[in-house]
Amino acid sequence: MRPEIRRILLAAIIPAFLILILYLLKFLEIGMEWDFTRLGVYPMQKRGVFGIFAHPLVHADLQHLLANTLPLFFLSWCLFYFYRHIASYIFFSIWIGCGLLTFLIGKPGWHVGSSGIIYGLAFFLFFSGILRKHVPLVALALLITFLYGGLVWNMFPQFAKATTSWEGHLSGAITGIVCAFAFKNYGPQRPTPFADEIEEEEEETVNNEEEKEITEKKDEEETVI
Repeated sequence: MRPEIRRILLAAIIPAFLILILYLLKFLEIGMEWDFTRLGVYPMQKRGVFGIFAHPLVHADLQHLLANTLPLFFLSWCLFYFYRHIASYIFFSIWIGCGLLTFLIGKPGWHVGSSGIIYGLAFFLFFSGILRKHVPLVALALLITFLYGGLVWNMFPQFAKATTSWEGHLSGAITGIVCAFAFKNYGPQRPTPFADEIEEEEEETVNNEEEKEITEKKDEEETVI
């Protein structure tokens, strides 16, 4: 298997596994006639603390899960492909940060779903690409803007539906931006222009200086003799 194809497939493992878990939980909930809503975030209530960790795993209904499936998989894949060495730290930070902020600023009610993570990933990938100024990452940022630019409106109560957790969306966006700045110096970086040429010149300079020193020593020895 070619290395690039292997890397693409490896980057899809965790996103695919997460999607599988989400569907298994939803089918279990439907099949057993259970209600997992109480595993969501309930702002500023003791009963809603566990939801900081569990809320992305629960969705209001199958339609809600279907709507989140493709963007969650695609954005997660982008994260694990382009930022593979730090992807797990970023994903975990967005997961917890989104839940924590929703707990602090959310309106009364159960907040569930992975939408916050989707917003966090989208905003991280956009701002991180702009900050790093690395061509592939900037191109990815532009692609994210083209595909998901319309998500911005659902971060504000004036445009979001009454049943939509705009607080969760806003929390995810804020967390993604914070992560973009916090991890700016980690992971893929913009290559230094002409780095290879500079290294070659430095090596040549060192070699010339060594040859010069050897020649001078030989001249001194000959003079002493």
